[in-house]
Amino acid sequence: MNQLLSTDAVPRNQRLAYWTDMICNVYVQLGCDPVRPDEAGNFEGSIRQHTLPSLDVSVVTSSAQNVTRTAGHIARSSDDYFLVSIQARGKGVVRQDGRDAVLSAGDFALYDSTRPYELLFDDAFEQIVLKLPGERLRSELRNTETLTATTVSGREGAGHLLLGMIRTLREDIDTLQPASALAVANGVQSILVAGLQTLPAARAPGLSNLTAYHLARVKRRIDEQLADPTLSVSSLAAELGVSASHIHRVFKSEPLTASQYIWERRLQACSKDLLEPRLVGRPVGEIAYARGFNDAAHFSRAFRERFGRSPREWRNSRMQ
Repeated sequence: MNQLLSTDAVPRNQRLAYWTDMICNVYVQLGCDPVRPDEAGNFEGSIRQHTLPSLDVSVVTSSAQNVTRTAGHIARSSDDYFLVSIQARGKGVVRQDGRDAVLSAGDFALYDSTRPYELLFDDAFEQIVLKLPGERLRSELRNTETLTATTVSGREGAGHLLLGMIRTLREDIDTLQPASALAVANGVQSILVAGLQTLPAARAPGLSNLTAYHLARVKRRIDEQLADPTLSVSSLAAELGVSASHIHRVFKSEPLTASQYIWERRLQACSKDLLEPRLVGRPVGEIAYARGFNDAAHFSRAFRERFGRSPREWRNSRMQ
């Protein structure tokens, strides 16, 4: 889905209120104030929104403003998303968890909708904003609260790669097929995670070669047996000839426990199957059962929590 929203659609004396409604609808519940109240009548802004599977990409161009998400907003709307602001033009500040990330063109920072934050812009600006379900990023990163409001440079390393991918995505997003869109969304997340892992707060002692070997071995076996509804830590331990506690130990440094990892891989597999043209006639329940789920209602709830849409809505997105 691709849509353009602009304050040009309303009279000048309604633009700030209209803008606040726009950002609440596109992102989460927020408050917005102009930096210079006497210029509220001259406020201008636009949002071009693109929706990919499990990832929203929007381009925000606007006048100076201060945006806030307060405890009151969170109480009224408990949306769980991570957002990433990529500064394209001008300067901005992302404030959360007692930290300020100062963003110049090319820099980006992460923030979490489940806790208060502020976005501060002293002058006109342009940002590219990524929005993804909270559980999606928490499945890849530990201790995300230590990574918010911290500047990641877009001039080198993973940050530079992310900017390159986003620029290409802006040019080609309207022509992507559903399976390609899912692959791109996953690629953007992988590069985003790589960039965040360069932050000092994300650095942790590396795994020993032996632990890394055992972890890869267990993950490979999980992927091979997703269709088995009886797959569990206990069954893996018995098959591999190790104890369940051994499997728990090799996952100790991972964002997810072994059981959570099995669940996550099943959900990921279903998300791909639902967009696969060859499976378009297969009922959602059959796709879930083929990936080891044995309760359709439970699967549907878990899928919505993970991807922000029901399985049917996810499948229908391939035709939008």
